This record gives sequence, structure tokens and C-alpha cells, in this order.
Amino acid sequence: MKSRLLLCSFAISIVAANLAAQSPAPNAPPPPGGRAPQVPSKSPAAPAASPSVTPTTENLVNSLGPADLQAVITLLKSNFTDPDAITETELNRATVEGLLVRLPRGVMLLPGKDSPSVAAPNAFYSELIAGAIGYLRLGSLNGANLQALDRSLNAFAAKKVNALIVDLRASQATDDLAVAAEFAKRFSPNGKPIFTLRKPAGRQDRVFKSERDPAFRGLVMVLADGDTAGAAEAIAAALRFYDKALIIGQPTAGRAADYSDLPLPNGKILRLAVAEMISPDGRSLFPEGVKPDLPVEMFLADKRQIFQLSGEKGMSPFIYEAGRPHMNEAALLAGTNPEVEAAEAAQQRRGRASEKSPPHDPVLQRALDVITSLEVYQKR
Repeated sequence: MKSRLLLCSFAISIVAANLAAQSPAPNAPPPPGGRAPQVPSKSPAAPAASPSVTPTTENLVNSLGPADLQAVITLLKSNFTDPDAITETELNRATVEGLLVRLPRGVMLLPGKDSPSVAAPNAFYSELIAGAIGYLRLGSLNGANLQALDRSLNAFAAKKVNALIVDLRASQATDDLAVAAEFAKRFSPNGKPIFTLRKPAGRQDRVFKSERDPAFRGLVMVLADGDTAGAAEAIAAALRFYDKALIIGQPTAGRAADYSDLPLPNGKILRLAVAEMISPDGRSLFPEGVKPDLPVEMFLADKRQIFQLSGEKGMSPFIYEAGRPHMNEAALLAGTNPEVEAAEAAQQRRGRASEKSPPHDPVLQRALDVITSLEVYQKR
């Protein structure tokens, strides 16, 4: 049994490497400035000793060409001590397991139709922060939340709000791409594509366009992280392209694709990405997702706790760390930094017993600080 497990593990890496072996490994990115560093010439009498780097198993497998891969399988079948461990069934299992490991966002094996539990939809939430900045947490991309978005945008327009924070950190993947596109239409210009659904083998693309004028024109910030999935990733890319929105937070889930559930003979489900989403600038969003313009780290557990509590307390209590002043317009104009002053005061109080601070949202905090800075800059 032990030899069988060892061989299966080895065969997984071997067979799955066929995918990567067909394309060359990417070159290392150039250093800042785009110029390669100049390496001084070495004297033949005193060659520089290069450090020994042990290649990983993945690197070794990726270095094998088609002939090498076939030779490994042939040698295993004719020489391995346990022939029963390398039957066609075991090799096929190794191939499937290798694909699941190498393509985690594109290939999934589900227990069955009745086993996966459907997550409850996330509610829409809106708030006016600091009396002038609109905060919109879209939640699930469904019809009820779309209606709530329209009501909030109308209310913000009546209050002459000119800066919005669109929070996509609770927007999971959805099957209703048409409704999901409607959310982006509230911020995208009329007649422009929001995203394109592209299938392989040259099949016809499905383009989702805006057929209405945007409901908001102004400064937009987008919050995203690993919980931002599917069409929500395409919305983030569209807002960045059309509204010059800054994306703040962490990389999205990398699941901007259309999935099909294909039944297997034993009742299990093979879920496959059958079409990828293309952003308005022509870039595929699958499987890399959307990278933030301003990376800000935050634990998902803290964020989810804050979202749960915000229904009762609002988001304002969680924006800034307790007892720590933040940058505001007056401080920026005066050239002072209350955050630094607070940190210095905290150092002087070092040694005292500190209580556990309540959770705060550094991603939303960064968005508010950027908006405040831009508004001050525009006034000067």
C-alpha cells in the first residue's frame, strides 16, 4: 500500500506535466527600470562559485519534454516493483488528480448534486460616511440587491455625493451574468462593453454591453479581495477601465469564468470553466483575477465579522483603529500627521496592559484616506 501511494503521487506529477510541457516557462520579469543588471566579468583564474539551488519537484517535472514523459511511464510499467500500482486506472486517477491540483480554478470534482450546500445570499448595504462619501456594499449580485443599489444611488444623488466606495468583498460568483452586468451598467458609459464571455475553439463571443447612461459620475474606489469572485471580478475591471477607479485590497478569486456542471456515471459532478471573462481592455480575467492598485492586507475573518456587525452598528465604528486619530482634511492642510503623533504617544505608554482592540477595516480606511487626499489636492 505504501509503494502504491508513493507511485500514485509520483505519477500525478508526471502525467499532469503534459499540460505545462507544451508551453515554455515564463521568463523572469525585468528589474525596475527595464534594464538588466550589468554583471562584471570574472577572471578565469578565480571563477565565482554559484550557489547550489535544489530544484523543486514541480520544476523537475516541468523540465521534461514529451519524450521524457513517455519514457518515465514506460520505465515505470516495466521496472517498478509493484506492477499493480501502475495500471491504466491508477494512471488515469493520477491524471485527474494532477489536473485538479494544477487547475484549481478551472476544474473541480463535486460529490454530487445534493451534497454541495448553496451559500446564503449576502445582503446589500449602504451608508453615508463622513457626511459626504457614499459607501455601497453590493453583496450578492441578484435582482433584490440591484433594486437596493438604485435606491441608494438616487438618495446619494439628492445629497450631491460626488465620491463613492464600491465594496465587492461580499460579492461571490453568480450564474445570472445578465443581472450581474446590470450592476456595472450603473457606472459604465452607454454603448460600451462591460465584459465579454469567450469560449474556446473560436466560438462566438457573448458581449455584455451597457444600454443606459451611468447613474453616477464622480470619484470611485473599489474594494476587493479573495471573496470577490466571478462576475464581480469583471465589474471591478470595468470600473477601473471606465471610471479610473482605484482597486484597493487584495487579489480577487480568479474565477471570472462561466462554469458547467457535467454529471459522471457514478453521480459525481465535474465542474468545468467553459468560457472566460474578458475585460473591456481585452485582457482575460481567468484565472489570474484582478490585482489591486493599492494592496492592503486584512484577515477574511475580521472582515466577515465587521460585515455581520455593520447591520446594527454601521461601518463607521470599524473604519479606524480605536484611539488612533486618522488623516483628515485639516491635518493635511496643516501639514501635521495625527497618526504619527498617536503612535509616539503609544510608545510612551508602553508597559501598560493593553486591551484587545475591536476589529477595524484597513481596506476601507485606505479608500477614505485616498479620497480625502484627492479632495484636498483638487482644492489647492
